Amino acid sequence: MAVTQDAVLSALRAVQDPELLQDVVSLGMVKALTIDGSRVSFLLELTTPACPLKAQIEAAATEAVKRVPGVTEVAIRMGANVRRGGSAVATGQVPGAAPLIPQVKNTIAVASGKGGVGKTTVAVNLAVALAKTGAQVGLMDGDIYGPNVPLMMGITDLPTAEGDRIVPPQNHGVKVISMTFFTKGDDAVIWRGPMLHKAILQFLGQVAWGELDYLVIDLPPGTGDVQLSLSQAIPLTGAVIVTTPQEVSLMDVRKAIKMFQKVEVPLLGLVENMSGYTCTSCGHQEPIFGQDGGRRLAETLALPFLGAVPIGPSMARCGDTGRPCVIAEPQSPQAQALSSIAGWLAAQISLQHFRKPPQTVGARV
Repeated sequence: MAVTQDAVLSALRAVQDPELLQDVVSLGMVKALTIDGSRVSFLLELTTPACPLKAQIEAAATEAVKRVPGVTEVAIRMGANVRRGGSAVATGQVPGAAPLIPQVKNTIAVASGKGGVGKTTVAVNLAVALAKTGAQVGLMDGDIYGPNVPLMMGITDLPTAEGDRIVPPQNHGVKVISMTFFTKGDDAVIWRGPMLHKAILQFLGQVAWGELDYLVIDLPPGTGDVQLSLSQAIPLTGAVIVTTPQEVSLMDVRKAIKMFQKVEVPLLGLVENMSGYTCTSCGHQEPIFGQDGGRRLAETLALPFLGAVPIGPSMARCGDTGRPCVIAEPQSPQAQALSSIAGWLAAQISLQHFRKPPQTVGARV
């Protein structure tokens, strides 16, 4: 029996993307379908290279096509086409002005509302984990007063100039901009709000980011000038909230969530950092900062819970040496958790793109 394209596509309509809940044919994921006798080959183009269910979708597609009468061989090439995910409305620009970052598909604000919860460590590892999957990624250090991103990324080179544009240095496949590059040694930045606003606009509009799938933006603690300037300057795809399990952290996280809702920035999910410690000598597990506080908050607010990251010495060690743990110690529990979180974050962004109209998750605060 001759194998036809209609028969193959009909079989693939039974294969759903588990997150988007639509079949891969309707989603336009099946590309370059060719049939050579009993051999079928095609490109399966996912919505992100970081898809956490990539292997599951590939296996389901392979099995579905193998059931078509006459097919003896199936060859699938896995690819990705990241969609533009911005949905919030930028209100701070002059009407009719050109967008600040037209080549950036998705902007992800990483926030906490509170210092000391490991937000920058999470932001750095998420950016690098996304880049490891093949995505084009940038990382903007939005903490003007206390920038730490270049240290954690192992970047010592300074930006260069290309005309009136700033060319950011990069490492681990991620382009980086930070106030660290524009200050000397231990000099403190002593600025009022208008200067912070100007710096954020320059980091966005004057940096040669190029084509990016994801721009991760590490925000400072609190709910102040930088957060407001960012939400007004560009259409943020959404925000990731980082917390520890303890109530003193969750108290400030609730305020950060409320702030993003007021400025109409979608909430992509919550990450619980420092979720527990496992002794390397005896294996005893100790919830140093409490247990499941972040997960419970996410459930209460109907937020996606992206995952929990256990505390461990590798996080500090990797950060101080400029080699994020997803690169330096990929088999560690911390790296495994952060890589998983990066995948589920990318999945949430894809989900947001397919929502009609886009919705802000978690209205109950």
